[in-house]
Amino acid sequence: MNDSSPRLNPARMARQQVELAARHLEIDPGVMQKITATKREVTVHFPVRRDDGSLTMFTGYRVQHNDTRGPFKGGIRYHPDTDLDEVRALAMWMTWKAAVVNIPFGGAKGGVQCNPKRMSPAELERLTRRFTWELVPVLGPERDIPAPDVYTNPQVMAWIMDTYSILHGHTVPGIVTGKPLELGGSLGRFEATGKGVFLTAAEAAKHLGMSLSGARVAIQGAGNVGGVAARFFAAAGAKVVALSDSHGAVYNPAGLDVDQVLACKDQYQCLIGQRLPAEEIGNAELLALDCDILAPCALECVITRDNAGQVKARIVVEGANGPTTPEADEILHDRGVFLVPDILANAGGVTVSYFEWVQNLQNLLWSEDEIGQRLTAILGKAFAEVLEISQKRKVPMRIAALMLGIGRVAKAQELRGVYP
Repeated sequence: MNDSSPRLNPARMARQQVELAARHLEIDPGVMQKITATKREVTVHFPVRRDDGSLTMFTGYRVQHNDTRGPFKGGIRYHPDTDLDEVRALAMWMTWKAAVVNIPFGGAKGGVQCNPKRMSPAELERLTRRFTWELVPVLGPERDIPAPDVYTNPQVMAWIMDTYSILHGHTVPGIVTGKPLELGGSLGRFEATGKGVFLTAAEAAKHLGMSLSGARVAIQGAGNVGGVAARFFAAAGAKVVALSDSHGAVYNPAGLDVDQVLACKDQYQCLIGQRLPAEEIGNAELLALDCDILAPCALECVITRDNAGQVKARIVVEGANGPTTPEADEILHDRGVFLVPDILANAGGVTVSYFEWVQNLQNLLWSEDEIGQRLTAILGKAFAEVLEISQKRKVPMRIAALMLGIGRVAKAQELRGVYP
């Protein structure tokens, strides 16, 4: 699924996207250099005691990209392929994402190079607590607030919160978002990113005059983003024709029973080989299915110049971070595909994370209805603002979203100035 040329790494891809957007912005070159540079990069190597008593060394990262508009904010992922360039790109995208939806956060990201599928819960707890201990000097509820990401979850956030709180001598709920409800988590946080994918796809369909009822939707990913989005699409009357995990995809042109597929995933940790009423296909095949809406909700760099010409969807809504390379962007745009970019499509998570953070700092508890209304309003406004820039400046939606996000960060930097 990668380009035939050497793979464009995520950090280079993020910089290339910024360069394309900057051509349409009048920003002082010095300010542009300041807001695109990473403020701080932390790499740590640390030991974890395995269940058999042996020690294993792990490598972890926390990249703090920009805090001009507020505290650093971004998830922590556990994945074997996580590296510094990936985390750099994700941190930069977080900066623009928070600015696009106009919430007072900057961008950060973290990760540990590990395979959580081959670790016990006890080993994951020890890894999480030691990684948190290593990062304590750069974290804080008004400094840098982690959240869940790939292969991390509310339990991992609970361990981070507990470790940080122990080291500070008092409970600090605002140190992370995406926590369990019992520890100050927010209603609606688990569903937020997937719901945001659905909401922005619905806005795109409305703009194009497409009905969601009966629309064929293919989703790469069946986790917290793809699986949740699938349920919202199905509830709206759409036909979810494909869902996938890291092993492969299941496809039924008549529509999948989403609840059945996700229950199977929960029970067996895999969609392949479970005798579902569906054809088993590869993840690459899923991207080329005949559908109305394609939602890549897994990892980055899956739609490339090699396969973008095979995409048949009318709308691509990016639930994952960076799933489409710049070369593929150009191909999709030339073919008339309406793309909802990641920094808009998957901003539901950081938006409700912001709600959680505010509730923690002020000891508030908002209802799920109130959170849902606020999320819908914020994403609807952001979509309208990006669409207006796209139409007015005659640029693709991704460039328009970057122009909005980068422009807001640049303006904030100009107002703050440079000290000393």
